[in-house]
Amino acid sequence: MSTTTYLKNVAIVGATGHLGAHFVEELAKTGKHNITALTRGGNDKKPPNGVKVIEVDYNNEEALVTALKGQDFLAIVLAATAPTETHSQIVKAAAKAGISYIMPTAYGADITNEAMVRDDMYHQGVFAKVKEIESLGLNHIVMACGFWYEWSLAFGENFFGIDIKSKKATFFDDGTTRLSVSTLRQCGRAFAALLSLPESGATPSLSDWKNKPFRFTSFRLNQREMLDSVQRAQGTSDKDWDIKYEPSNKRVADGLAALQTGDFTGFVKAMYSRAFYPSADADYESRHTISNEILGLPKEDLDETTKWVVENINGLFSRVP
Repeated sequence: MSTTTYLKNVAIVGATGHLGAHFVEELAKTGKHNITALTRGGNDKKPPNGVKVIEVDYNNEEALVTALKGQDFLAIVLAATAPTETHSQIVKAAAKAGISYIMPTAYGADITNEAMVRDDMYHQGVFAKVKEIESLGLNHIVMACGFWYEWSLAFGENFFGIDIKSKKATFFDDGTTRLSVSTLRQCGRAFAALLSLPESGATPSLSDWKNKPFRFTSFRLNQREMLDSVQRAQGTSDKDWDIKYEPSNKRVADGLAALQTGDFTGFVKAMYSRAFYPSADADYESRHTISNEILGLPKEDLDETTKWVVENINGLFSRVP
């Protein structure tokens, strides 16, 4: 394979999900790649025309290896509810199939932030996935996109602390800690732009992010700015909302306690609240160089995106991750 050409054969696990669908759509627009969607079957959602679909049992290593043979790049986009061993099974099959690069189900995480890896269960899980990939001699690229903005805004108090339907908001600490977030569409565009680069031998190239976080954003903002945008979309103000304040560290503790009882929403509450610690560990844009400009990603409009969420809040997403 010539290193000055892009990786042509791309496989995506979870190609019809909320994120994977954007990966496929934006990658297909480039017209450069042979795209293969791996699915377990039984899904009414179908990828665009021209995408090869292979139904496979993720517990069948031989079938997985056969499906992955000849692929250059594999993106694994599994739901948070997927069995933990599924990711490992796919990675091991990818190694046997000879795939060069894996983008693991690690979306949003920054594995170079030691404090987040220490404190946050999601980051700990991501770190373990990355170490397994490395142990098998494969390369990884972790998409450090921050939380998905429209998704997180839509799902209410345990996420960004804002419940649009009930007009209730909980500010973590004082509500002014900023973090980096991305829209699902921006993630798709970034994915396509990355895979349209030469693998190496040019600047920029895909290998610039080999075994590193791939950082980009849509917005850098805090809860107060999120709520302001929601209120502009609704034509409301603080007097129309029930607003309270709660320490972020208390929310983390409460979330972990709930998780111990088997309540998975506690995991979500702890994960989001930790990102809003005053240390601003999730503010990638102020801590690192982001790739928006070098990849030609568009500048998005916060109020336009928020308005879309507000107007489509009923039935916007079919399930909580």
